[in-house]
Amino acid sequence: MGQVSASSSIVVAADPQRALEAIGDYETIRPRILSAHYRDYKVVEGGKGAGTVVEWTLQATEKRSRNVRAEVTVSDSILTERDANSSMVNTWTVTPDGAGAQVTLRTTWQGAGGVAGIFEGIFAPLGLKKIQAEVLGNLQRELA
Repeated sequence: MGQVSASSSIVVAADPQRALEAIGDYETIRPRILSAHYRDYKVVEGGKGAGTVVEWTLQATEKRSRNVRAEVTVSDSILTERDANSSMVNTWTVTPDGAGAQVTLRTTWQGAGGVAGIFEGIFAPLGLKKIQAEVLGNLQRELA
């Protein structure tokens, strides 16, 4: 059982602090930037930044979905969402990039063992990168 990860980045036309605040706005901005792969999204506690708890179902493929209950922490320019239902962690990192900011979304989890784990390690990141790219593209448009 090895760690599986997928990472995508984009440059947005907003200063890093504004970008980080937008990413951590689970009440207003987050619902607008999620792709169609996210269902049943709701804020359970908080709504902005650290201490927020959100739930959603990620429909990764037609047959694979995951119920997520994410608890949010923020440290400097990094926002982390830890899933209470699995080993999945989303890490949003915001760094200065010219007049804007680079936003990187990295998702990691402990993969399955054996042959299933080999296929998961190859194919899951490819599909997840497409989902990440759509969410990041929506964030880029939101901050334009």
